[in-house]
Amino acid sequence: MAVYTEVSDEEMRSFIAEYDIGDLVSAKGIAEGVENSNYLIRTTRDSYILTLYEKRVREEDLPFFLGLMDHLSSRDIPCPEPLRGRDGEALRRLAGRPAAIITFLEGMWTRKVRGVHCAELGQGLAHFHAAGADFPLYRANALGPDGWRPLYEMSAERAHEVDPNLGPLIEDELDALEADWPTGLPEGLIHADLFPDNVFFMGDRLSGLIDFYFACNDFLAYDLAICLNAWCFERDRSFNITKARQFLDAYTGERPMTAAELEALPILCRGAAMRFLLTRLYDWLNCPPGALVKPKDPLEYVAYLQFHRGVEGRSGYGLG
Repeated sequence: MAVYTEVSDEEMRSFIAEYDIGDLVSAKGIAEGVENSNYLIRTTRDSYILTLYEKRVREEDLPFFLGLMDHLSSRDIPCPEPLRGRDGEALRRLAGRPAAIITFLEGMWTRKVRGVHCAELGQGLAHFHAAGADFPLYRANALGPDGWRPLYEMSAERAHEVDPNLGPLIEDELDALEADWPTGLPEGLIHADLFPDNVFFMGDRLSGLIDFYFACNDFLAYDLAICLNAWCFERDRSFNITKARQFLDAYTGERPMTAAELEALPILCRGAAMRFLLTRLYDWLNCPPGALVKPKDPLEYVAYLQFHRGVEGRSGYGLG
């Protein structure tokens, strides 16, 4: 979440008036994240999240995302629900951007990940995968392997500004990933961006999943690879194998993984690290001036990538 598009008080009040949710009391920009402009709004009735979808999110994908939240909520997955205006429409426009209001989800994301959080995440992700199995819409992963080299080419000429060795490392790894990427693994709906700030907890219990704007169809195990990167490295960039084991054990307790999925974990984790390295690199080099967001360090994911390159099998992630 972030704020790239400013909305005037008059625009905000007129927009809120299109819903039956009371009168606007306050609106505050949310500075976390990197994708869309988000506001916490309070009305005389309740609190809500207003999202303005920025350029990276394609407008034609929005019915998929909003429909997915409706579907997951109907399957008892704790997640926000899109609100419909008085005309029955959930997707609208505000300040020149597509926009929607979703329900406010109770809970907080954890700033200090512990093993219990990883176990809750594993179980919650398995439930998410099961709930998405009968979602009728399909969306290809635009940031999957076919998209990594074009994404890198958008930053290649300036990669040396981050680190002189970054360009050659990325090019070598892209060659390897393209040659060795697995095929035939179980596929389904994945979240594809399940970082700690997209998972809410009440105490130590998972209370909600948010931010579905990268959700797509891909290998289910690729979603786990994203989580292993996002949840199981410490601040010093060392890998916590105990957290990884707790996460994977909780997931497989709900959805057993195939032998092929388990053996593919190292290459999937390398691919997930590459995906976020490349988007962070682009954002680092192209952050709009004045945006209320601090771009994240792409070199963090270089460290993660180098760890995964040294892992030879499932045991590197705590599995027998």
